Amino acid sequence: MTKYIEDSSNFGADGPFFHIIREGLKGFADGEDYFDMLADDVVFEYVISVPGYPRRVEGRQNIIDLYSDYDSYMSVRSADNLYVYRDPAASVVVLEYEVHGQSVQTGRPYDNRFVSIVSIKGSKVTWWRDYLDPVAVFDAAGWPQSLD
Repeated sequence: MTKYIEDSSNFGADGPFFHIIREGLKGFADGEDYFDMLADDVVFEYVISVPGYPRRVEGRQNIIDLYSDYDSYMSVRSADNLYVYRDPAASVVVLEYEVHGQSVQTGRPYDNRFVSIVSIKGSKVTWWRDYLDPVAVFDAAGWPQSLD
């Protein structure tokens, strides 16, 4: 167990999501697990997401709470295709990456692509703006269900 979460979690020290994010933010942000990389007052904005998901979340603890059940819905087995664009003067990093796994509830494959724009101050993430492919989430969740 690291500071905030079990090591084997998607967001834990051994999780593929944390590994790809840590690689992308290397030299800018650090932490024992994904949540440890976040400032206490971090702001997340979900620009392109899925219905019912919050558009904005403020504070590390609120992010931890938001993702607390993630492992019950999605199992991420790998993350790859990382592209990193850095602006050291502005302390901004843009990450493009993919995650692969399956829906825990349906067993259907989950393959999604992300673009995350990340601002960093004092080696901690202060702002995270996320773009994802909502259709990939719908496909894994089996939504909409067939009307047959």
